[in-house]
Amino acid sequence: MTVLTATTASQMEVPTWVWCLTIGLMAAVLLFDVFVVARRPHVPTTKEVSGALVLYVGAAVLFGLGVWWFTHDQAGAKFMTEYYAGWLTEYSLSVDNLFIFLLIMARFGVPQKLQQSALLIGIIIAIVLRGIFIAVGAAAINQFSWVFYLFGAFLVYTAVKLAKEGQSDDDEYEENRFMAWVERRFRATDRYDGAKLFTTVNGRRLATPMFIVIMALGTTDLLFALDSIPAIYGLTKEPYLVLTANLFALMGLRQLYFLIGGLLKKLVYLTLGLAVLLAFIGVKLVLHALHENELPFVNGGQHVTAAPDIPISVSLGAIVLILGVTTVASLWRSRKDAKVPSSAS
Repeated sequence: MTVLTATTASQMEVPTWVWCLTIGLMAAVLLFDVFVVARRPHVPTTKEVSGALVLYVGAAVLFGLGVWWFTHDQAGAKFMTEYYAGWLTEYSLSVDNLFIFLLIMARFGVPQKLQQSALLIGIIIAIVLRGIFIAVGAAAINQFSWVFYLFGAFLVYTAVKLAKEGQSDDDEYEENRFMAWVERRFRATDRYDGAKLFTTVNGRRLATPMFIVIMALGTTDLLFALDSIPAIYGLTKEPYLVLTANLFALMGLRQLYFLIGGLLKKLVYLTLGLAVLLAFIGVKLVLHALHENELPFVNGGQHVTAAPDIPISVSLGAIVLILGVTTVASLWRSRKDAKVPSSAS
């Protein structure tokens, strides 16, 4: 049975019921998680988070194979490759988010047994906000082909900025303007009341630190989406693949937080690696924009067919290579640095 079809060699047609089923299943998984975690706040064991992470990653991999299987045409392999490239990119950018999440947890002194609840609700907020971003991005791309120029230039600018900053040594969380407004707007207590967002103190209803924390997590992830959404649209123009890649990347983020929290400090070249990744996708976006050029001051408004085209298979290979080299180099550097004190003594 063909569920997903290709209206052209490069466009996927997804039935409305498939959209509804996908979003419904993801919502059901998240709601199950909410009720389980909220009912029993605790510090998850390594076995618990490892099992859940393997399940989420396995589901993401199987979904990519499903995209290929249910299309049953030549475009199926292309769509599958686009999905995997987008998922890996979103997942790697989400790992960078974990540094900020750790700082937020430390800044607000979140008890360890409540960190699961805070992360889960914050991620749900992030999913909703990203969904809005994805819809706006899809509408802009369909209406204006020159948007790719903006996306590409923004990614290259972000890459240069990341490369200059390097690995941040700042151990303090800096609030964005929205969070500053939230803290001014809502009267809050400095005491946690389990996983409750609001509590009553001396007859007054006050926000708990948990409310502030989940707002910080959700809005901070939205700021990261300013990079990740243009990046994934540089790999695929299919809103369905963009959405599912983001969903699978975010759904496994909570388990990843507890599993590799200590390992994050060893990924010393992660920021540099992500800078290279974003620069690569930014250049790919600009080249794609040249192929579909409609701007009158660029080549007289004609398509620049001479511009090289980077196939999605090459993009996927480049992403895997960049992330692999970044991880190996980071672990080698961390291991080398760890030996310095012992050898010096």
